[in-house]
Amino acid sequence: MVHSAYDSFELLADCPSKIESIESYASKILLGCSDGSLRIYAPSLPPDSDLPPSKELLKEPYALERCVTGFAKKPLMSMQVVESRELLLSLSESIAFHRLPNFEAVAVITKAKGANVFCWDEQRGFLCFARQKRVCIFRHDGGRGFVEVKDFGVPDVVKSMCWCGENICLGIRKEYVILNSTSGALSEVFTSGRLAPPLVVPFPSGELLLLKENIGVFVTQNGKLRPEGRICWSEAPAEVVIQKAYAIALLPRFVEIRSLRDPYPLIETVVLRNVRHLRQSNNSVVLALDNSIHCLFPVPLGAQIVQLTASGNFEEALSLCKLLPPEDSSLRASKESSIHIRYAHYLFDNGSYEEAMEHFLASQVDIIYVLSLYPSIILPKTTIVHEPEKLDIYGDALNLSRGSSGVSDDMEPFPGSDENADLESKKMNHNMLMALIKFLQKKRYSVIEKATAEGTEEVVLDAVGDNIASYNSSRFKNINKGRGSVPISSGAREMASILDTALLQALLLTGKTSVTEALLRGVNYCDLKICEEILQEGSYHAALLELYSCNSMHREALELVHKLVEKSKSSQSEITHRLKPEAIIEYLKPLCGTDPILVLEFSMLVLESCPTQTIELFLSGNIPADMVNSYLKQHAPNLQAVYLELMLAMNEDAISGNLQNEMVDIYLSEVLDLYADLSSQGIWDEKAYSPKRKKLLSALESVSGYNPEALLKRLPPDALYEERAILLGKMNQHELALSLYVHKLHVPELALSYCDRVYESTHKPSGKSPSNIYLLLLQIYLNPRRTTKSFEKKITNLLSPQKLTISRGSSKSLLKTRSRGSKKIAAIEVAEDTKTSLSSIDSGRSDTDADEFTEEGGTSIMHDEVLDLLSRRWDRINGAQALKLLPRETKLQNLIPFLGPLVRKSSEMYRNCSVIKNLRQSENLQVKDELYNKRKAVVKITGDNMCSLCHKKIGTSVFAVYPNGKTLVHFNCFRDSQSMKAVAKGSPLRRPFFIEK
Repeated sequence: MVHSAYDSFELLADCPSKIESIESYASKILLGCSDGSLRIYAPSLPPDSDLPPSKELLKEPYALERCVTGFAKKPLMSMQVVESRELLLSLSESIAFHRLPNFEAVAVITKAKGANVFCWDEQRGFLCFARQKRVCIFRHDGGRGFVEVKDFGVPDVVKSMCWCGENICLGIRKEYVILNSTSGALSEVFTSGRLAPPLVVPFPSGELLLLKENIGVFVTQNGKLRPEGRICWSEAPAEVVIQKAYAIALLPRFVEIRSLRDPYPLIETVVLRNVRHLRQSNNSVVLALDNSIHCLFPVPLGAQIVQLTASGNFEEALSLCKLLPPEDSSLRASKESSIHIRYAHYLFDNGSYEEAMEHFLASQVDIIYVLSLYPSIILPKTTIVHEPEKLDIYGDALNLSRGSSGVSDDMEPFPGSDENADLESKKMNHNMLMALIKFLQKKRYSVIEKATAEGTEEVVLDAVGDNIASYNSSRFKNINKGRGSVPISSGAREMASILDTALLQALLLTGKTSVTEALLRGVNYCDLKICEEILQEGSYHAALLELYSCNSMHREALELVHKLVEKSKSSQSEITHRLKPEAIIEYLKPLCGTDPILVLEFSMLVLESCPTQTIELFLSGNIPADMVNSYLKQHAPNLQAVYLELMLAMNEDAISGNLQNEMVDIYLSEVLDLYADLSSQGIWDEKAYSPKRKKLLSALESVSGYNPEALLKRLPPDALYEERAILLGKMNQHELALSLYVHKLHVPELALSYCDRVYESTHKPSGKSPSNIYLLLLQIYLNPRRTTKSFEKKITNLLSPQKLTISRGSSKSLLKTRSRGSKKIAAIEVAEDTKTSLSSIDSGRSDTDADEFTEEGGTSIMHDEVLDLLSRRWDRINGAQALKLLPRETKLQNLIPFLGPLVRKSSEMYRNCSVIKNLRQSENLQVKDELYNKRKAVVKITGDNMCSLCHKKIGTSVFAVYPNGKTLVHFNCFRDSQSMKAVAKGSPLRRPFFIEK
């Protein structure tokens, strides 16, 4: 016997007649005797008892209350009370119905004469009975009559039957079948046993239990076998009743009680001789002997749970907890939790760690309680009060009171001192830790969610407190004092800290470092001090970095990375081998927007080894360029230019003019240092281009934000002429720049390239082109020998604090003094003016005075350069202006490469313009012709024409026609519509013309 599920109690003895059938009605017992009488027994209560009438059998002796003699002519073989209809069904020579509680005869089904078994469908009010090899179905009409519904034949005599939905399960002599109550179709389930008669037992869920010898098989309402286990009785039962979690079977020598949980173990055996019938009542099971009645009253569930827990049958105890009444839900939860905890301890002590953790999880036990089983796990200090009394898990089975309700029984705990000593002596193994990890991971989601919500609530309350404190503080000073700093219970966060700290240690002890790093990368509440110490001792550097990062300890993290990088340079150990200087850069990337000073500080550690990656870090991190530049200027001036170069290449507008000027100034300083070094050695070559000088020249040409005047003052007077020329060009001093290319550098190609750059940078197809730049170069070629004094004077005036005002009228006077009246030149000039609209010289630069040309007119002229310029850039030079500047002795034959394409181009343009003119004239004529045709509109009025406004016929009235030529209206209607604005503005129907017929 596992535990006592039922208590046997004798209700009555010495019944004068042999008992053939038994039934209970409320607190009364109905006995059908062999002499055909019906004997009603009731509890023997004191006369002065004021207890209300009970609807259940009482655990009291019963006495005869009434005897209905002659209730039936033959012995009553079976009875059933239908409480919903207040009827008693009895089977004797036929089936009779009596009204309760006075046992008035209602109806007798004569067709049921000779019936041996019946069953009642409570829901639909159908009665089914078997007689010989026939099965009949009757329906109760709600009054005193029954209506026959069906009558079917079956293969053999029916021994047992039961409704299963709309079908009927029949146990005949050799097999079980399902009878369709509508069509009468039979479907075989399986064969019955040879020794014991078939027996059909209904379940409250609608399923059936079919017996084959001593084995009970579960089937569905459709007759399909369930895959669950089988109930194996000690012997073949004669009757079986189902009550809650137990199946009670009547065996030849005793009554056997088994659990309905797989594997359906034996719970209890009640030894009673000569038991003839079993009958289920509301709260108990009635056993009928030949002349006495016994009743099996269930032991209170609470007492059964205590017994099962004390004996170690935890699963059975948990299943009984689910049967506790709903009104005791809190006590039920407490019982289940206690059983889960005790079961978990049992499993844990026997090495089933994962199953133990599942029961700890189901018990909702405190995490600290479970972690106490792991003494090597270090926990942070907490303010959470541990209440051992909530963890009383062991019941006192010796002092169990059967009379108590059982729900309120307290369970006594085992002494804790021996347990703790045993736990301290245990060695933690891998399986224990894996079970703990799974337990903590399942608990973690809810704990972290509560901790996050608690943190959010605290932030909100702090914000609300600050606002309240700042509002009318003089009035509410005492009320709101310190409102924003009121401490909020941090129980959830403390519990989250305990959980995450323990989880981290368990993961490390099982070697799951990658999972540890993932834990630290997400939201976590790991205790910083404990975890830092553990990670440092175990050299878990990657996890330690994640710990620092999640706690915003970036300086400590960067110091650790730098330390590991330095070690990796001198050691090739497995731990530090993968850490390179780029690791610092990768760590710094997310910090660019939050802590740029820290980024700049630690980027200096890897700036020399990874200059490109570091500068890309500055660029991608959107750190202010001025801040980076000043930091580099102080700590790494040699990389300042590299940063500015990359920054400029990325986006020229991203850096200010000061930074651009500083970058060019750095280049110039490097070139000046090189110039001073080479000049001191006497090997300076003006036409030699070192990498530093190339970089300077490229920056001077491409960068636009520097100050050319400041740089020009730093140039030496007798060197770096090309740099000087570029700076002069930036200042729009084109004549001086071209003079340097021609007379100092003696490289006409550079001068031509300079003119091309100026021309292309300012050329606009829709406007005037500054072709005067080529005329300036032409003038320089025509006057090659400028005095050094004049050149130096202009440079001196240019670099003076007050700039020299350049005359705007010099170019005009030059054109006036050297005018020519040739008709051919005039024609070319007109053509050129039509072509490019280049008839004037740019007045925004310093031109050579006409007197200078007169004084130096007798000097040698660079004829080859002049002719080469004219032949190569004929399409960009104003031909008329160029011819005026050429000397009179220039041979026309030498000007053919210049004049030939120019004249051809002019002629072609003239022809094109003529064609365009003729085409436009033709188009004009076509438009006029179309206009005249449109004006010849003819409107034909017939008797069917209707006014579009009033929808009446036009007739002979004055009418108006809209410009589309189709819409006709009366003139009066049109005039009225104008005032009403019926026709929308902009419509093609506006402004009609009218005609009077």
